[in-house]
Amino acid sequence: MLGIIQKLRARLFGNNIIATVLFILLAIAPLFLSDFRTNLLGKFIAFAVLALGIDLIWGYTGILSLGHGVFFGLGAYCMAMYLKLEASSGKLPDFMSWSGQEVLPWFWKPFAYAPVAIVLAILVPVMLALIIGYLTFKNRIRGVYFSILTQALSIIFVVLFVGQQAFTGGTNGITNFKTIFGFPLSSSYTKVSLYYVTLGFLILSFLFCKWIVQSRLGKVLIAIRDGENRARFSGYNPAIYKTFVYCISAGLAGLAGALYVPQVGIISPAEMGIVPSVEMVIWVAIGGRGTLVGAVIGAILVNSTKSLISERFPDVWSYFIGIIFITVVIFMPYGLVGLSKQIKRKIKEWKNIKKHTHTDLTDFKELGCDEYVS
Repeated sequence: MLGIIQKLRARLFGNNIIATVLFILLAIAPLFLSDFRTNLLGKFIAFAVLALGIDLIWGYTGILSLGHGVFFGLGAYCMAMYLKLEASSGKLPDFMSWSGQEVLPWFWKPFAYAPVAIVLAILVPVMLALIIGYLTFKNRIRGVYFSILTQALSIIFVVLFVGQQAFTGGTNGITNFKTIFGFPLSSSYTKVSLYYVTLGFLILSFLFCKWIVQSRLGKVLIAIRDGENRARFSGYNPAIYKTFVYCISAGLAGLAGALYVPQVGIISPAEMGIVPSVEMVIWVAIGGRGTLVGAVIGAILVNSTKSLISERFPDVWSYFIGIIFITVVIFMPYGLVGLSKQIKRKIKEWKNIKKHTHTDLTDFKELGCDEYVS
């Protein structure tokens, strides 16, 4: 039995001891944390699911998206619509009544069913990513131009959701949830259950992404990142692969949004803006892009640090986060996870220099120049 477990762990996690230890610590964390801290950590774990998707397209495929808040927000709104209808007990949601709406809109009705809401929380972002990805990557829009396009997408959706007060809650968003699947959101049992459900989806998402990057598909994605023209000349169509991975990343973002809403209790258009989208990229950069586990660590660590600093220094906490980001970018270009590799590389370079210096001095002595060497 022990041998089977070890083989299974090796197949799923490989030799990534960091990921194994991290998930074990997250699993036992609720035993030592209060309900408030557990709920907060669950929120950060949902962010980690999103960070995995960003790392998949940025770290492994070289696509820098600065509009992933849109996919996250769409998934969150899908789940929020179900929670709001459940809280309303079949009646019209309060913000619709305040806006003069008398009948539940047709596109709200499917969200009265939990399975439909969960599926749409992933499917809606994927369909949007499919449309955007196909149109942009087919026309070979990439680099900074694609990043600017995704920022414009964030602006469009924020304006759209703010303007549709009667359907989306406007600036205030959707809030005042009471239950999920019939269980009260305020109870300690529900909060801990949501935490472990979120952790379970994080582990599954990590294994799924790891399977992708270790497969032949992952090698093609890395080839596109390192030399898209060479990949194209080798017979691969980069547009298809980039669209596919963009859809996978959007689906993970939508899943993260669906896991985020019941633990936070609100979703507003502000979560879909440019600033949150840029922060998502910062998580991956600090943790270490192109490592998967670095994305998880970055999302949890940055948000935990942000929460702790903002509690103690509410007026200047953003400066601390900025300093941390600048420090990592300048001195740790491969992120926190890549720090050990960076140190090993420096030690190896130092040993090579020392070895070559010793060899040169030995050759100098053999020429009869001992007095100059001394």
